Amino acid sequence: MRALLLALLFGVSGCAHWATPVGALAAAEAASVVVFGRGIADIGVSAISGRDCSIVRLDRGLTYCAPRDSSPDPGPFCTRSLGVVDCWINPEALPMLQRQVSDGPAPTVAQEQYRNARWPKSLTAGF
Repeated sequence: MRALLLALLFGVSGCAHWATPVGALAAAEAASVVVFGRGIADIGVSAISGRDCSIVRLDRGLTYCAPRDSSPDPGPFCTRSLGVVDCWINPEALPMLQRQVSDGPAPTVAQEQYRNARWPKSLTAGF
């Protein structure tokens, strides 16, 4: 891989007059994939579409652009019982407030806004 990049950067024998710009572009593309996880053109497509688009996603067997986030079903509300975990579809129907069995607290409003923001999130979510 390094030999190929060096050959493209410094030209291949008699093709040095055109290989240097092509090599520089190939090196910039490779650096962009390593640093940002997407190519140079992918960054433009992602900025225009507002979705996470990447050639790396295609390499992983996924679609070129990530699907838009839709509100997922919150799933069951699970509470501890005597030695077991009980799950409820409608937690509002419980007679008193129960503590949910989970890994952590519910996300804050700022975290939900960040999750729902368009790509690139760091520029559009106000962080």
